[in-house]
Amino acid sequence: MDTGTIMEQVKVQIAVANAQELLQRMTDKCFKKCIGKPGGTLDNSEQKCIAMCMDRYMDAWNTVSRAYNSRLQRERARI
Repeated sequence: MDTGTIMEQVKVQIAVANAQELLQRMTDKCFKKCIGKPGGTLDNSEQKCIAMCMDRYMDAWNTVSRAYNSRLQRERARI
């Protein structure tokens, strides 16, 4: 196996780990925010709260990711 293939596999593993962490953080944050009394089902207000919380979290994460990637590209251009 050549180093290029290994590097690609490492990048994929890092991306998967980042996605898992994002999902876990989003789940924790939105659950704490939206679920007052855990039970067997979610009522309509809890479902709406979870959906809106996840949408906002993803929007914020995407905004931060774009800004971070833009900054990395500018820094690389300087080198």
